[in-house]
Amino acid sequence: MHERGRLRAGNRLAPLRLPTPAGDVTVGVQLCREIRFPEQWRHLVDAGADVLVYLTYAANPSEPAGVWRSHLISRAAENQRFVLACNVADPLRHCPSMVVSPRGEVLAEAASAAPELLRTTVDVNLTSDWYLGQRRDLSRL
Repeated sequence: MHERGRLRAGNRLAPLRLPTPAGDVTVGVQLCREIRFPEQWRHLVDAGADVLVYLTYAANPSEPAGVWRSHLISRAAENQRFVLACNVADPLRHCPSMVVSPRGEVLAEAASAAPELLRTTVDVNLTSDWYLGQRRDLSRL
């Protein structure tokens, strides 16, 4: 809601190359309500994303507790990619800041509404397309 009038929709959804000391990593970025559109996350993976980054300002007391956390775990597991999620530090937040493994394991999570620093090691070699390669070809259905 806060970005309306400040941002406009683009005409592409492409991952970004991020240089790191260990080599470049391809990152797909999703914002706020895009958590509700799993096809966009899959598109970024199909376009080569090694890691999915999720940025939000989600502080809404009317959202059910735990739903967005569950979405983040699902996005990691269904795409076999790390998900790095960052939300605002606010008592009303309904989406945690967290790091989720390609298997859906929560590796780190901000547990309070106060600002926190999360640190964990992310090894992009743990990503895989094993399950993704078993998808049905929907163009044939």
